[in-house]
Amino acid sequence: MNSFFKNKKILITGGLGFIGSNLAIQLVELGAKVHIVDALIPEYGGNLFNIAPIKDKVKWVKGDIRDKKTVDREVEDKDIIFNLAGTLSHIDSMTSPLTDLEINCRAQLSLLESVRKLNPKVKIVFAGTRNQYGKAKYLPVTENHPQEPTDINGINNIAAEKYHLLYTSVYGIKTVSLRMTNTFGPRHQMKHPRQGVLNWFIRKILDGEEVKLFGDGKQIRDINYIDDVVEALLLVGAGSRGWGEAYNLGGTPVSLLDFVKKTIEVVGKGKYKLQPMPKEREKIEIGDYVADWNKIRKTYGWKPKTSIEEGIRKTVEYYRKYKKHYW
Repeated sequence: MNSFFKNKKILITGGLGFIGSNLAIQLVELGAKVHIVDALIPEYGGNLFNIAPIKDKVKWVKGDIRDKKTVDREVEDKDIIFNLAGTLSHIDSMTSPLTDLEINCRAQLSLLESVRKLNPKVKIVFAGTRNQYGKAKYLPVTENHPQEPTDINGINNIAAEKYHLLYTSVYGIKTVSLRMTNTFGPRHQMKHPRQGVLNWFIRKILDGEEVKLFGDGKQIRDINYIDDVVEALLLVGAGSRGWGEAYNLGGTPVSLLDFVKKTIEVVGKGKYKLQPMPKEREKIEIGDYVADWNKIRKTYGWKPKTSIEEGIRKTVEYYRKYKKHYW
């Protein structure tokens, strides 16, 4: 894989965000020519500081994937597109459902149309999500598990994924969807908890504030450290098979309470409090989630490598050093 990306032309949509920026840094180290499209919409997680180590080695286009002209121009000559742009928040999708539809659905279909017309030979790796499944009917959740989301965001992600896979079966465009689970690590936005609670817990503990856990805190999440997710993206991008398929990512199942306790151990201070689940969250709470990631292991040889403790330690070190850019 190390030599595969040398001089490859790469587009990362949403590349100033958490996953996109970590991916961009890895790709630059592998010798790729990286373009980033990111609109830097406030609250969505994009941050120019995220690409500080490579800012002179990538091209950033300030553009929205809803803007067809920008997308047309950027997809035209690329070898691989890592399509990571989208909104992630369950709550935002319920309060602004049409915005979620525009970004996570309509813009995705528009991008695929641009690819079909201008660059049908490109590979596309799409960021799907565990939210597509909704409440687990069995554990671990396989890719064939029914998809019954508890929010608008999950429904729109299903549609976007299906668009991508359809463009493989009908037009032969090489697409893969990676259904990502709870991911944490450096470069995640830290201003609010709406795009992932794990990093938010880390912020609260670093600040010496009380972490509020809903219910008994024993909800299980299957979590990945960012480096493992980036490796999955790279393996698929460099791959020569598996197109037109969706694959679960997954890692270490842990309760939210245990994640908080481990973070308190690493930081050396901290406190938490259990409180009743708010009614608005109750309706979209998925309960326990554990992924079966055998399919991606068999196809691409991927497996998570970073322990929870190591991931927390690296994340804490990063934010202690660069706190002013995220708080």
